[in-house]
Amino acid sequence: MPTNARSAARPTYPGVHVEELPSSTRTISAVTTSVTAFVGHTRRGPLNEPVRVTGFTDFERRFGGLGSRSAVAHAVHQFFGNGGGVAVIVRVAAAGSGRAACTALESTGGHSESRVLEVHAKEPGVWGNGLRIAVDHDTPHPDDTFNLRVHDARGDTRESFTGLSMDARHGRHAPTVINAASRLIRVEAVGEGRPDPSGTVSRPFGRELPHLAVGLTVKIGGVEREFTLHDPDRDGPAPTTVAELALLLERKLRALPDAPGKHAFAGAEVTAFGRRLQVVAGSTDPDDVVRFLGECANDLGLEASVNPPVFPLAGGEDGAPPGPRDLIGSEADRTGIQALRGVADVNLLALPEIAGYDRTEDMLTVVSAAQRLCAERRIFLLVDAPAGWVSADTARAGAAAFDAVRGDHAALYFPHLWLTDPLTGRLRAFPPSGAIAGVIARTDAERGVWKAPAGTGARLAGVHSLTVDLTDRETGLLAPLGVNCLRTFPVTGPLVWGARTLEGADALDSEWKYVPVRRLALHVEESLHRGLQWVVFEPNDESLWQQIRLSASSYLHTLFRQGAFKGTTPREAYFVKCDHETTTAEDVANGVVNVLVGIAPVRPAEFVIVRIRQTSGQFAL
Repeated sequence: MPTNARSAARPTYPGVHVEELPSSTRTISAVTTSVTAFVGHTRRGPLNEPVRVTGFTDFERRFGGLGSRSAVAHAVHQFFGNGGGVAVIVRVAAAGSGRAACTALESTGGHSESRVLEVHAKEPGVWGNGLRIAVDHDTPHPDDTFNLRVHDARGDTRESFTGLSMDARHGRHAPTVINAASRLIRVEAVGEGRPDPSGTVSRPFGRELPHLAVGLTVKIGGVEREFTLHDPDRDGPAPTTVAELALLLERKLRALPDAPGKHAFAGAEVTAFGRRLQVVAGSTDPDDVVRFLGECANDLGLEASVNPPVFPLAGGEDGAPPGPRDLIGSEADRTGIQALRGVADVNLLALPEIAGYDRTEDMLTVVSAAQRLCAERRIFLLVDAPAGWVSADTARAGAAAFDAVRGDHAALYFPHLWLTDPLTGRLRAFPPSGAIAGVIARTDAERGVWKAPAGTGARLAGVHSLTVDLTDRETGLLAPLGVNCLRTFPVTGPLVWGARTLEGADALDSEWKYVPVRRLALHVEESLHRGLQWVVFEPNDESLWQQIRLSASSYLHTLFRQGAFKGTTPREAYFVKCDHETTTAEDVANGVVNVLVGIAPVRPAEFVIVRIRQTSGQFAL
């Protein structure tokens, strides 16, 4: 067997020999640019846990959809409506608020009722009050195991777990199986025994079934009906097995008239397990208990245990919207915005709730903490103007407060948006950050991260109008303060008309004045950071430096060809330097390799000046 490429290529006959050799060139791939994190209050979802969603339907499934008190939910809706592709959601609630709905399943196996299994909604919130639990013993081992199903308030089965055991040594131990797989509930064993089945369960029948040509009275909820269990003339031969008896009883119950608008009799289910029957009303109303009345029912043993058709969860409470401290969170505990420290791909951050804070100081506290996180994690923050900015004059006066948080990793947008609230059908004002993030994602996909997310192509989809209709003069006063204005123009409608960072005020004269320049730099930094991980622990010599130069230059040249940099030649657009000048002998001794990268970003044409000169009517050809 050949042990290396040279021995593998040794010819054994005359002719042309083809050999594939591995490339020594390592490529640097471009990272994402528009994955947006939304942090704040939602109707449901795991607390302080980043969850990636790829559409609003996904958000509805994981976080409960739109809510009247959830600015984040509406922002996510606007994000996907304006072209967003991927979002990361972090649900945050006020400390100490919110409760998970729960119920306790009981067992009567030891002739005394005791709680054996507590069922809790997976996350806090009133949403859990709509969950219903159904239990049956229809398993291959009906004396030891059970099945558990989770229904929603409409009766639809959302999750099902079969063959469960309360024995911790069993391979299908209920808490272990359910807690690992369920997205709706978690359970805790609190006693011995297994949960009783839902519905009404009979005593075990003997080897031979009793006489079945008897009249029975059944009551489901408040409705009472009478019927004959077996009529030889109409029903044919009498059942000889418990399974046949189950089919007969189910057919009889379903033939009985229901109360108006009810489905308790029509949807009744009778299941045979072992030598027993389980009778469950065709309803998820806990009051629709099936009761068989009279001596005949007692003789047949149809009421060994009586339970509701489902066990409802109750007591769930929504958490209060988070305050500034809750939103900032703890770096040690990874709560609030600090939960994003464990997420690899986040490019934009939106905090739509802070626009509604009564105190500007609280808003600025959150913005300051968020900017520190963004600087560390190479994220760009989208800041909504305070809701109290109701005119250009209040915006000019309020902009001075942001001097304390001027930074190049954030941009401020004004005014808010008038949109139709899907929950009420009426117009309502919303912070713009969700829609802005969608516009940025759309612009990145169509043009690139180096294109300013502003101009006639940056239309705001679904926006009825703006809360403040700014004029050219008012825009001219706000833009030099680092405020990005949203404008409405004829034909195009509402759009983004500004691309400055919070450090983009004219008075600061910052090199990071423009949003696309800062975001392009973040993109390049993160791509190089990830693409050069292979360098760690490699021999620090000229061969390594050459590979670094080749990899970085190849990546930057791709951006140059796409139009990310100014200049007509690569030499004018970028440079990569990694040699004995950047990495000295002392650096090599200390295990350091220094790479110097320079780029010439394209700045947006913020002011387009057209000069017109009048002539006397003489034109020279």
